[in-house]
Amino acid sequence: MIVKQQLIFILYSLCASVFKGSQAQFPITQNVTVVEGGTANMTCRVDYNDNTSLQWSNPAQQTLFFGDKKALRDNRIELMRASSQELTIRIGDVSLSDEGQYTCSLFTMPVKTTKAFLHVLGEHARIGPVSTGVPGRPEITGFTKPAMEGDIITLTCTTAGSKPAAKIRWFRNDKEVQGTKEVNATGKSFTVRSSLQFQVDRRDDGVAYTCSVEHVSLSNPYMTTEVLEVHYAPHLEITHSLIIPQEGQYFKLECVSIGNPIPEPVLWSKDGGELPDIERMIVEGRELTITTLNKTDNGTYRCEASNHLGTSTAEYVLFVYAKDFPGPTTDPNALGQHGPDHALIGGVVAVVVFITLCLIIVLGRYLARHKGTYLTHEAKGAEDAPDADTAIINAEGNHVHAEEKKEYFI
Repeated sequence: MIVKQQLIFILYSLCASVFKGSQAQFPITQNVTVVEGGTANMTCRVDYNDNTSLQWSNPAQQTLFFGDKKALRDNRIELMRASSQELTIRIGDVSLSDEGQYTCSLFTMPVKTTKAFLHVLGEHARIGPVSTGVPGRPEITGFTKPAMEGDIITLTCTTAGSKPAAKIRWFRNDKEVQGTKEVNATGKSFTVRSSLQFQVDRRDDGVAYTCSVEHVSLSNPYMTTEVLEVHYAPHLEITHSLIIPQEGQYFKLECVSIGNPIPEPVLWSKDGGELPDIERMIVEGRELTITTLNKTDNGTYRCEASNHLGTSTAEYVLFVYAKDFPGPTTDPNALGQHGPDHALIGGVVAVVVFITLCLIIVLGRYLARHKGTYLTHEAKGAEDAPDADTAIINAEGNHVHAEEKKEYFI
């Protein structure tokens, strides 16, 4: 009886050992989420183990640790705990390239494995089901200052390290313009480029082109700006202080120059030669001042300035009026451009006269025709005339006889 009880106890113990051994065949792991630059702890454990080894390997199937033995030379990876029931490792300074599926293996016969996924989030990303990578600060390339008017330039904005791919937008000052986008995968992140190509002119000088990078991990877009510098040939205009310059007045001309680089120096001349009276005609930079006007100042004044792209001139015709002359209310220099068009006025007057003459001729013919019709009707109304012609002849005859009778009685 005692022997029978001992046999039952031994069989029970063997069954319990087999059952416990079967539990040891399934390593247990958990997925891990970590922010880029942080530390990830990867733990693999078993409830029961008969001294078989545990192993961690990375997404590239490289062995990291086999038991307590380090297999991969990476200073960021270190052992935290190693026993028959647990193998925990630590990965420091985690980057986006560390993301992926890690494998814990239990070396039984056969080998049993369990997967654990390491999610790497961008530095400012929100924790969620999708891992993100923060895009790098954008850079604009392709522009070398200064550009010459008429040059074709290409501005390229680049941002790297985003996941998913970042969105790039271009702005010319405050107005959005469309660029050409290019997305390239670099490892587990994306490099995004956007380009603008255009021909520059003087209107682009000083214009700000801004590249804006938008991404789910950013609360505010990253921005960078390139201010264009465009060189172009000069353009000159002359402004004057008086609309109607009169004798004895103080008068000033200014040569307004537009160009990049700024056109200089400004040279003044009168009627193709030097200024005749340097005591009254004072040049200060771009200004020509005549302290006291007189009739001898009449003439054409010219200013000239240049830069490395060209030379420009402007002219002003000065006519000095008498001191008490009331003068017109408009600028004489502007009459050629803004005065009345005398040719047009003359043409209108000629047309009106022609139409009037035509109306007079038509009206005269109308009245003459109606007068003849009236005489015809009067003749037809006579009772003793067979027709209108006879009546008219008789009327004329009667008139003659009447005249003869007058002579007879005389």
